[in-house]
Order: sequence, then C-alpha cells, then structure tokens
Amino acid sequence: MQLPILSLLILLPLAGVVVLIFMNREDDKRLKLFTLAVMVAEFLLSLPLWFRFDDANPGMQFVERYTWLPQYGISYFVGVDGFSILLVMLTTFLGPMAVLATWDDIKDRVKEFMICLLALSSGMIGVFVALDLFLFYVFWEVMLIPMYLLIGIWGNPARRVYAAIKFFLYTMFGSLLMLVAILVLYFYGGKVTGTYTFDLLKLYGLNIPFKMQFWMFLAFGLAFAIKVPMFPFHTWLPDAHTEAPTVGSVILAAVLLKMGTYGFLRFNMPLFPQAALYFVPLFSILAIIGIIYGALVSMVQKDLKRLVAFSSVSHLGFVMLGLFTYNVQGIQGGIIQMINHGLSTGALFFCVGCLYERRHTRMIADFGGIATVMPVFATIFMIVTLSSIGLPGLNGFIGEFLILLGTFKENKIYAALAGTGVIFAACYMLWMFQRAIFGEVDKEENRELKDLSAREIAVFVPLLIFIVWIGVYPNTFLNKIKATTENFVAMMDKAKATQVSSLSLSHVFKGEAK
Repeated sequence: MQLPILSLLILLPLAGVVVLIFMNREDDKRLKLFTLAVMVAEFLLSLPLWFRFDDANPGMQFVERYTWLPQYGISYFVGVDGFSILLVMLTTFLGPMAVLATWDDIKDRVKEFMICLLALSSGMIGVFVALDLFLFYVFWEVMLIPMYLLIGIWGNPARRVYAAIKFFLYTMFGSLLMLVAILVLYFYGGKVTGTYTFDLLKLYGLNIPFKMQFWMFLAFGLAFAIKVPMFPFHTWLPDAHTEAPTVGSVILAAVLLKMGTYGFLRFNMPLFPQAALYFVPLFSILAIIGIIYGALVSMVQKDLKRLVAFSSVSHLGFVMLGLFTYNVQGIQGGIIQMINHGLSTGALFFCVGCLYERRHTRMIADFGGIATVMPVFATIFMIVTLSSIGLPGLNGFIGEFLILLGTFKENKIYAALAGTGVIFAACYMLWMFQRAIFGEVDKEENRELKDLSAREIAVFVPLLIFIVWIGVYPNTFLNKIKATTENFVAMMDKAKATQVSSLSLSHVFKGEAK
C-alpha cells in the first residue's frame, strides 16, 4: 500500500496545531522546539516525493482521490507533477528555517504565532497539490488567514494593521472573482457533459468557446496577477513586506507569491488555452514593465526591506515573461526562477532581519562598514546579493538565462527590453551592498555589532548550498520539470493550430467566434 504522502504533508502541520493548542503558553522554548520538530518532520516526510518522483512521467503522480461531496461533484483529489514538485519541496524546505529565523524575534503570543506558521504551511502545501477546484479554493482561502494574522499582529506596530488589511482586501477581491469563474466553469461543464464536477483534469478536456474563455481567463488571471504580484496590481506588496515580521516577509516572498505564477500554469493556461494565447502580448508587456519599473523603484529606496520588496516585482516579472513564451526554455526558466526567487529573496529578507534585530532600523544610511564588524554576515550577504542579480555560477543566472533565451525565440524586442532589468538589478543591488557593507564604520551604534550566531548560520547554510547547487548543476532540478513542460508546450502548440487566426475583441463582445 502506497503511503499517502501528500495527505500527510497537509495533515501533519494541522496535527501540530492541535497539540500546540493544549500546550502551556508560558513555555516559549518548548513551543518553538515543538514547532521546529514538526517542520523538520514535514521536510523529512517530503523527501520520498523527490526521490520517488518519475522524471519521465509528465502526468500527475502520488495521486490520492477520496469522495467528499459526491452530490456536488466535489472530491478530495491531490497529486503532483513537474510544475508542483519543486514548489512543494521549497515549502517544506523553508519550514524549519522559518522557525529558526524567528527564534529570538518573536517574544509575544508565541503560541499563536507558531499555530499560524503551521496552519500556513498546511494551506500552502494544499494549494500546490489540489486537483479539485473546490479543494483548491478552500486551501487558497485557508492560507490567507494566518498570513493576515502574521502581518497584523506581529508586524511593525506603526502600520501593520494598514498593511494587513490592504493585503487581505486585494487578495479577497481577486479570490471572489476566481470563485465566480469556478462556479461558471462548473455549471458550463455540467451543461455540456452532463456531469457536474470540480475535477480539474476533467475540466481540462472542455471545449470552451473563445468568448467564455476570454472572461474566465481574466477572472482567474486577476486573482493570480494580484498574488504574483504583477504590475499594476503590486501595490499591496511593499507595505505587506515592510510591515511583516521577518519570517512573514520570507514566507510571503519565497512561497506565497509563487501561488500566482503557479496558478497561471495550472489553471489559466490549460483551462483557457486560446484566451491565454490571445493575451500573450498584453501579459508580456505588463511583465516587462514590471521588470523595469520594479528595478527603477528599487534603485531609489532608502529602506532595505522596501528595496528587496520592489526587487520582487522585477524578478517575478521575469517569471511571468518566461511562462508566456509557451516554449520549453521560457517555461523551464520561469519555473526554476520561482525557486531561485524563493531562495535568494528569502535569504535577503533573513539578512535584513539580522540587521534589524541588532540595530532596530532598516535604513541603508544607518549602516556602512558592516563588513568590518560582521565579516561572516557580510560574506553571506554578498553571496546572496550576487545570486539575486544572476551572477553565473549562482542560481539566479540559469533562470534568467533560460527566460531570456525563450523570450528571444519568440520576440527579440521583448528579450532586449527585459535584458535591461538584469543590468538595473546589478546596479541597485550592488549600490545597496556597497553603502551598507563597505566603507568605514562611521556610526557608533555599529561598532559593537555581533556577527552571526550559530543558529543564524544554520539558517543560511542550507540556502547557500542550494543557491550554489542550482547555479552549478541545474539539471538536477530541470530534469524534474522537463517532461511536464514538454507535454504542456505540446498542448499549447495544439491550441495554436486550432486558434482562430483573426480573433479580436469584436469576437468577445459580438460573439462571432465559437
């Protein structure tokens, strides 16, 4: 009998929540140790997924299906393929580090904080493995609540409530549109096939008219574009990142933002392939604007956290550009760049958190000469910074290279414009690093700063291993997504062949195309 690994990955953190509820809230150390143990167990449990995953199989693996509400066509249906395996592993991999990173940071309501972390972990895994649209929506909403609480309760007192509400309202607005689209899809599928179901794999087979695809793509797409966050729907991100506690920023950047890009791959493109092809120019241009805009705004930031937050807008613009190339190189680059961004930007937020814990400021001008007093930190910060700007030999390079290669095959102008983002990234990241780390120690408060502790080094070392591993030998990871990507590209090529060549908005508003 096959072990239900995916269900265990979802349920283990929830079981941890139940135990935490009955633990003594005064014993902070035991609460943290228990949460760390659950997160480590979660990661160890996910390892068989990696080693038993069949790289040559483009379909769903580790599938589990149980009847839930059969009268409504709802089932507990989960599985992973090449698009989701890396994201599931990234989520479980970051769990223990998130607990370690917050060890000395969180002192109030530790019990509730740890409950939120575990509940969030369960919701994130659920989003990446759900193959039933109803189940997916449940997990999508479930993980929204603990993230809202993390920002609103443990964030920066000055503006945490504002940032939490803004994050909640943006996400909820997109979610409601997606819910309406899910219901429309459900009833349309039932009407044409006679079977009402939320089974995603069955819904893939629907032949949906272009007019309907158009509106459905926009409804799903807005929810995912907000989550990415894609320009111009990104304005919630800097506030959420800036006001969240360090671990909130790390999880937000490393995992939650990937739900948007993953949503486009898993839902928008295969469910509405002709509309997805129709929107290639619009989404490519928005992605390029995001790349350049995010980089330029990062360049003028005085706050380290806001700089890293706006750099995410730029990096995720690269991901979106790669996904909308619909060729193997671009999509592989987009997926691997999701992982790279999770590692590099997660590590950058850890770095900023280390400085904030010591100086209680994030202003770049308050630092300078940190390399003199914190040499280990400065070395790690430098490696992470170089990985973020895509230095060859580190993880960011392979992702951006594949995306630009895929984009160049489809549109040379798009590739040239996006390439400027790489140059801008080098400018703002190296300038930030030079001002914060190099030079003389000219602030008295910085002279006695302590270098990284053993706990903090333990957080960074695993991240650095993967930053170098992906940069030196990316095939370990590219092979996992190759078969699924090739299958996906073949499906989109088939959609191109059947696409009405002269589709325009008149087909949407006048209903001329079927």
